[in-house]
Amino acid sequence: MEGLDYWRLCDELNIVVAALLIIGQDPDKWVETVEKNSIENRPSGYEATKSALIVGLRRGEIEGYEIPEYALDQYGEVCGEYPNSIDVYQSKVTVASLRNFLRLHGVSEGFFFPEVHENVDYLDHSHPCYAPKLAAAVRAWQAVSSASTQTSGLTPKKALTRWLNEHAKQFDLTNEDGRPNESGIDQVAKVANWNPQGGAPRTPVREPKDP
Repeated sequence: MEGLDYWRLCDELNIVVAALLIIGQDPDKWVETVEKNSIENRPSGYEATKSALIVGLRRGEIEGYEIPEYALDQYGEVCGEYPNSIDVYQSKVTVASLRNFLRLHGVSEGFFFPEVHENVDYLDHSHPCYAPKLAAAVRAWQAVSSASTQTSGLTPKKALTRWLNEHAKQFDLTNEDGRPNESGIDQVAKVANWNPQGGAPRTPVREPKDP
């Protein structure tokens, strides 16, 4: 293996490393200095990508855990935390859910997609036979099955329904008034549901690891 390939051994990454890999930069060269640089001296795309990852993590679209930035007193001891802050070096995201998050936002190339993919016609919006409900079922299944935060406390069908409601406009699952089409969403959720017998959700809740 060479260079970036060693990062493929990780199943979790901090936000800084994940953002750098997404924009095609080597973390070994940037990880210690990128946050110290002024924004204009950071790699192109880094700030936007970092922001997207933070939002995705907080919304539960990316699996992982969030660590705040702590305030220190004059003796270097922790004396509190900064409101609404996030330590981008200590907060982690899982690679599996990150890859799915990227797909859902139209990114299917780069570090996290090293294998050669054939074009998937049924997910291609420009394909003449594109079926929004089929694409919605596939995308919902990918999103919910890859992130335990999506199913925590919910049956798979309920988690799928929630995701589809949040992304209804993207897949033409709305009524004329712009509100989610409940019957259409229910149909799609049934197709994507991997546990049609019902019962308690089996997806485990992932416990945060020590940073």
